Amino acid sequence: MSLARRYQGRRKLPWIIKYRPKRVDEVLNQDEAKRILGAWFAAWARGKPPSKRAALLYGPPGVGKTSLIEAYANEHGFEVIELNASDYRTAQAIRRVVGTAAMKRPLFGKGVIILLDEIDGIAPREDAGGLHELLRIIPQTRNPIVMTANDPWKDQLRPLREHCILVQFKPLTKTLIMRLLSRICEAERLYCEREALSLIADLSQGDVRAAINDLQAIAEGYGKVTYELARAVLRGREKSVDIWRTLNMVFYAKASWMAKKAVTQSEEDYETLIAWINDNIPKKYGEPGDLFRAYDALSRATVFLSRAKYGGSWSLLSYVFDLIGPGVAFARREGQVLKGRYAFPERIRLMASLKEVRQIRERIAERIAPRLGVSKRAFKAEVLPYLFIIFRNSPVVAARLTLGYGLTREEVKFLAQARANEILELAEKIRRARPKEVKAEAEAVVEAEEKPRTRRRGRRRKKEEGEKGKTLDMFFG
Repeated sequence: MSLARRYQGRRKLPWIIKYRPKRVDEVLNQDEAKRILGAWFAAWARGKPPSKRAALLYGPPGVGKTSLIEAYANEHGFEVIELNASDYRTAQAIRRVVGTAAMKRPLFGKGVIILLDEIDGIAPREDAGGLHELLRIIPQTRNPIVMTANDPWKDQLRPLREHCILVQFKPLTKTLIMRLLSRICEAERLYCEREALSLIADLSQGDVRAAINDLQAIAEGYGKVTYELARAVLRGREKSVDIWRTLNMVFYAKASWMAKKAVTQSEEDYETLIAWINDNIPKKYGEPGDLFRAYDALSRATVFLSRAKYGGSWSLLSYVFDLIGPGVAFARREGQVLKGRYAFPERIRLMASLKEVRQIRERIAERIAPRLGVSKRAFKAEVLPYLFIIFRNSPVVAARLTLGYGLTREEVKFLAQARANEILELAEKIRRARPKEVKAEAEAVVEAEEKPRTRRRGRRRKKEEGEKGKTLDMFFG
C-alpha cells in the first residue's frame, strides 16, 4: 500500500504526499527524462544491467525527480531505498549502507532502486573518501543506483558523471502548475480563484512542490483560496527561504521520517534552523514535560553540530537531523500542538538590527587601522574602546580626530552617541578656522626662517665694510 493511501484519511497529511504521482504518466512534463529512464529501467527489469549502472538526475528542486523514480518503482514492482547523501558522507558509511543495498536481492519484486538525494551536497575535500567508495560500488552493483542533484556540474562530481547517465529535469511551466493546483482544489472540494492559482504558480518559479505546499497552507488556514488571501500570505516570501513549511512539517509530523525529511530538505543552514525551532518550541508546546524533552533534544543537536563542524566528524550530522527533526517532533507526549503563529527568532532579529552597526565599525577600522600600523582585529579590540571614551568625553579632541581621519556623520554618531552633534559642530568650526590658522602658521614659519638669514646678511655686510675700510687704510696709509 502506498504512503498516500495509508495516510489518506489523516487530516494533517501533506498534499505533496497525498497527490504524489503513482504512475509514470501522472508525472507532469519531463517527456525526455521519461524516455531515457524508461529504456534504462527496462534493461534492469530484463535482468540485463546497462553499461552505466547509475543515473544522475539533475534540475531545480520540485520538478519531479524523486516522484518519477517512485512512480517507476510503483509501476514496475521495484523496492525503493531512499537515502540522503548528507547522512552518508564517509567511505565507511557508504560502504555499510549503499554497498550492502547494492548487492541486496529483494524478497518480493524485480529489484531494488537505491535513491541518493542531494549528491551535490557532498563536500569535495572532507567527503572525498565517500565519493571514491561510491565510484567503486557503481560498476559492481546488482541494483540500479539513482542520484539526484540541483547542480551536477560541480568539480567534485566530474568522476561521478563519467559513470552515470545524465538525465535533465526542466522547470514546470506556469500553465501545468495551475492545472495541477486546480485538480487538487476539485479533489478537496475547495473554493479557489483562478487569479490566486496564477499568483501561487508565479511565486513557485517552476517548483511544483512549493506551489502545492503554498496552496495547502492557505487552504488549511482560511478554508478557501482567494487572490487577496494568497497575496497576503505569500507576500515577501522568497522561494529559497521556506522556513514556515519546515516548521509546520516538524511540529505536525505524524512519522519520524516526515520530520527528518523536513529538516534535511530545508534551504536554511543548520544554525538558523535551530534558532527558528528554539524560539518556536514554547509557541507550540505548552506542557512542561514536552518543553523539557524538546529543548533537551535541541541542546544535544547543538553539541553534535559543533563536533561535526570543528572536529571534522561530519557523520555526526545524521544525529543533528534526528534530534532537531524527530527529536523535537516526538518530544510532545502530554499535550496537543498549540495554535498560534510562528515567531521570528530573536537572535536573528537582533543580528539583523545590528548589521548596520557592524558595517560602520568595519568602515572605521578599514580607515584608521592602516594609519596606525595595526590590523583591523587589533584596532577593534585595543583602539576602538579608547575612541569611544574620547568621543564621549572630549569633544574638542574628537572634533580634531574627525577632521584628521575624515570620519562621516554616521561614524561620528556611532562613536559619540548623544554628543555627536556637538562634535560635528566643533569640527565644522575648526574646519572653517583652519585656513586662517594655516596662514598664520605659514607666516610664522617664514618669519622664523627669514630672521637667521637677515642676521647672517647683516654680519656679512659689516664684515665686508670692515675689510673695505682696512683696504683703504692700507692704500692711503
